[in-house]
Amino acid sequence: MEYLDKLKGTANAVEFAKRNGIYVVLLLLVFFFSIASENFLVSNNLLNVARQVSMLGIAAVGFAFVLLLGGIDLSVGSNITLVNIVGGWCMVNAGLNPVLAIGLALSMATFIGFLNGWIIANINMPPLIVTLAMMIIVEGLAYLICKGLPIYGFPASFAIIGQGYLGPIPIPVIIMIVILAIGAFILNKTYFGRYFYAVGGNEEAAKLSGIKVKNVKYLVYSLSGFFAGLAGIVILSRTNSAQVLAGKGLEFDILTACVLGGVSVTGGFGRISNVVAGVLILGVLSNGLVLMNVTQFSQMVIKGVVLMVAVAFDCLQHRKAH
Repeated sequence: MEYLDKLKGTANAVEFAKRNGIYVVLLLLVFFFSIASENFLVSNNLLNVARQVSMLGIAAVGFAFVLLLGGIDLSVGSNITLVNIVGGWCMVNAGLNPVLAIGLALSMATFIGFLNGWIIANINMPPLIVTLAMMIIVEGLAYLICKGLPIYGFPASFAIIGQGYLGPIPIPVIIMIVILAIGAFILNKTYFGRYFYAVGGNEEAAKLSGIKVKNVKYLVYSLSGFFAGLAGIVILSRTNSAQVLAGKGLEFDILTACVLGGVSVTGGFGRISNVVAGVLILGVLSNGLVLMNVTQFSQMVIKGVVLMVAVAFDCLQHRKAH
């Protein structure tokens, strides 16, 4: 009996580690960098980390939805860039009110996401190929609009979104928290959220149970485009300049954050609460490495290793489950 109790206790400890290991990793990173650099555990630096990861966290919600379907959206980085350029162009060159410019840019980002979903659902092309092609197309459109030159000279009120504070908390962080809460609500409290898990777990079974799989794909990729666009608006306001490199490579950071947060690349499993931890891990890692004077190229190597390890762990877990 005592042996069975010990065995049960070990099993519970393993299950706890699986569920909360991501938070343990986050705490270990914070502990390491607080020892390695005396400037890490400073309130200004911690707020800076939160502000830096806010754009990543916003886009990661939509990307997590896509992964839950067993898909992928490589166009999010380029979508962020295009929203950046279109929003800036509308305010400066077209003279539009910032609210109208933001609405137009977000509508365009959502449409690009919908287009991804429509092609994937109706032509049955692999999501990797569709979104890779869209990434190239959208990036090309951004260059055509601005001709590779930065756009600046926005109304002063626009800077509040990316540079303002509500009390001591940066507004981008507040926007990220709201979006993460909305994402968690969608997955945990709505039928659509259950549909995401069902389609990602077994698409054929979802069809047989009456779920309109095509509509789910339209919705998920549209949400991915919308959240990427919102991240692009925040970046535009924060930098106060529209740049063609605004979202360059962000799709891989977003993917890494989601996979670190336990969202399965094969679909059907993941939680927004863990995605938060994945986003924070990337933010802490990037900030800590900068404080330790690690070069940008070395950081790229480290992030690549982190992504590979995270995906390898997910694949092993998936194989074990089968």
